[in-house]
Amino acid sequence: MARALVVGGGIAGDTLALLLERDGWAVTVAEIAPAPRAGGQTVDMRGDSREVLAQAGLLDQALGCLIPQAGAAWIDADERRLAAMPVEAFDGRGLVSKEELLRTDLARIIHDAAGPGVTHRFGETVEALLDQGNRVLARFRSGDEEEFDLVVGADGSHSKVRALRFGPEAAYRKPLGLAHAWFTLTEKPGTPSLDGWFLMHNAPGSRSVEARPGHPGQQEVGLTFAAGTLPSRHDREAQIALLERTFADVGWRTKEFLAAAREADDFALDTFDQVHVPRWHDGHVVLLGDSAWSASPLSGLGTALALRGAAELAAALRDHARSGADPVPAALAAFEAAMRPRVVSAQKLPPGRVAAAAPKTALGIRFNAWVMRTLQARILRPLINRAFADSEHGRTAENQSAQAKTAEVR
Repeated sequence: MARALVVGGGIAGDTLALLLERDGWAVTVAEIAPAPRAGGQTVDMRGDSREVLAQAGLLDQALGCLIPQAGAAWIDADERRLAAMPVEAFDGRGLVSKEELLRTDLARIIHDAAGPGVTHRFGETVEALLDQGNRVLARFRSGDEEEFDLVVGADGSHSKVRALRFGPEAAYRKPLGLAHAWFTLTEKPGTPSLDGWFLMHNAPGSRSVEARPGHPGQQEVGLTFAAGTLPSRHDREAQIALLERTFADVGWRTKEFLAAAREADDFALDTFDQVHVPRWHDGHVVLLGDSAWSASPLSGLGTALALRGAAELAAALRDHARSGADPVPAALAAFEAAMRPRVVSAQKLPPGRVAAAAPKTALGIRFNAWVMRTLQARILRPLINRAFADSEHGRTAENQSAQAKTAEVR
């Protein structure tokens, strides 16, 4: 039986583990966290996300966890609407989908679907990868050593596998100039309701404060600001202090959110970056998801790419399983050929996307709100529809439509 090591138990890693197990692989998932990761923002079910989950038989479970959505709105410090984009905007292809669920729910659904052929090793990662003919010897942080037919680095933008096999992060990281904190706020008596809206308040100095619906009794909060470097991921106090300094004079509910950040179990802070790796595979080692190609959360395609990437990698390994004495390298090359065009498209952020996330000046904030209102004007709909058709979401939607029509004919 072929054996695979997947380093990273996120969406990409656990999806791949599930699919490989179904194809007869024995899979070990090494996840540095002590337990399945909770937290994360809302992800939408458009495009590849829906398609891959349907193929995996998990779509109905995901649709059962949807968070009601009304749309996105840009507000001032007194919560007056500057612009709004309901879920119906652009025929449902706007900023917020009517079908969204929390990343923590999606991760749980995928994780729980794995059978006995998948072994999770929490609190574990790799320290060395050594080629042994057609296999790879993995030396774990715990000191254990095991050989695998395939090693997959699905351990995120700060990938340990990528560093071990392909070189330092600095060679592949493309900073976008922003950082983002996200966490869950537990509502208290008197906490303002969001009524299904994703609310965003921009303040001068490239600062944005966001809140969107979560589980009942919870709200998902984000704080975006200009930054190139951050305190250590292991120094939460320094991270919170940075946020408090950065957002000290910002209005709306910012003080409430900063207090909630100190209490949140799922608090996280990182920079908005893209990852560009010229080659994703080397021998029997391959990168998957953000480890290989992070398009940044600003693309809105992180989860879709993770799911599609896992499906493409599993399919390539399945298709090449009997293509020679050592089919893995050819399968990895086929996987990269299939995924690379999608990734290149997703990494092409629309002009002004970074600036729109956190405008620098009061004028920029007003201009951004004007743009969001103007884009929804009836006269611009043909132009916007063409732009969506050229996007990664648009192409996937067209593919799904074509598949549905073919099914009807049959």
